[in-house]
Amino acid sequence: MNVETSDDRILAILGGKPVRETYLPYGSQYIDDEDIQMVISTLRSPFLTQGPKIKEFEDEVARFTGAKYAVAFCNGTAALHGAVFAAGITKGDEVITTPMTFAASANCVRYCGGTVVFADIVPKTCNIDINQIKKKRTDRTRAIIPVDYTGQPADLDELMDFAREYGLIVIEDAAHSLGATYKGKKVGSIADMTMFSFHPVKHITTGEGGIITTNSEEFFKRLILFRSHGITRDRNMLKNQAEGPWYNEMLDLGYNYRITDLQAALGISQLSKIESFLKRRRTIAQRYNEAFTGIDGVVIPYQKDDRNSSWHLYVISLNLNHLRVGRREIFEALQQENIGVNVHYIPVHLHPYYERLGYRKGIAPVAESVYETILTLPLYPSMSDKDSYDVIKAVKKVLDHYRAAH
Repeated sequence: MNVETSDDRILAILGGKPVRETYLPYGSQYIDDEDIQMVISTLRSPFLTQGPKIKEFEDEVARFTGAKYAVAFCNGTAALHGAVFAAGITKGDEVITTPMTFAASANCVRYCGGTVVFADIVPKTCNIDINQIKKKRTDRTRAIIPVDYTGQPADLDELMDFAREYGLIVIEDAAHSLGATYKGKKVGSIADMTMFSFHPVKHITTGEGGIITTNSEEFFKRLILFRSHGITRDRNMLKNQAEGPWYNEMLDLGYNYRITDLQAALGISQLSKIESFLKRRRTIAQRYNEAFTGIDGVVIPYQKDDRNSSWHLYVISLNLNHLRVGRREIFEALQQENIGVNVHYIPVHLHPYYERLGYRKGIAPVAESVYETILTLPLYPSMSDKDSYDVIKAVKKVLDHYRAAH
């Protein structure tokens, strides 16, 4: 007896041959010979870690973003941990963030013993809602961690004004928004601290890596200490200044969160191409917008006029009232067309770990509702024109099949 699998069922329904013969992932790095040669030259240098390439990379990121300082870490999560530490968050302190993000945006607060408070999102942009932040603030609130969802900056002016009113620190999770602008100003120079991620699916990659930009010398010094065991040789910071040049002191309980020269070298090379990467992402996003505008069953991403997204992700919303099936069927059908769709994100408070801490469904109804309909389409610089048109063709094919009769 032959048992029909769900894959067989989808192929049968949609008519056999998929749009693509090979699988197209939702995101991917772009590495060229220049990047490879930069890493090789560093391998041949005296320094593989704690060498000059790290400072060079940090200076380049600071220059690009317009920030005074930049401190590189081994990954974006470590960078967020460092920022929360630098902000002085400890047990009893509350930090407000969004549930519509990767878990690291909240976990970094937990690492320092703080309490995570989730504020709901604006349905159109999926960024944190300043009005919900105002409702969630208490006398124990010490910081806000907004996330630039998909690459579109959060409402930074309103957030910074509110933070200044109550003496709060703003740590912008800009993992999605390297190269984005807010009212003509580069992300990375606006918040008290800003984190960028260099994971392979991000705008530039160092393999793994992250960085904090800041205009505060105080935060800069704390970040430098934190990423390297809390140890310094800076004579201006030493308690005992009478010892010799070998002498160092551990001033805080830090971590080994250092990035390597190999990663920094790759980052320098990658950053030199950032403008072309951003241009390509925006071209593909515009192509998708034009293709999907006005099609029943899909809503394109909403963008505010006063900011320019860096388009880390292209997330559509399915209008299920126009479809005969739910998101899962659409997701599986697109996978069978060899289109690597994904979902960003499961609201953080719905994960079992946070449920065990007492967070419950219903505390962020907008995020929970949005999650039920969103779908991430492939978007990255090395996609060819054919790749992007295949995505469009596959989405239209699947929606046409599953569109409800009216």
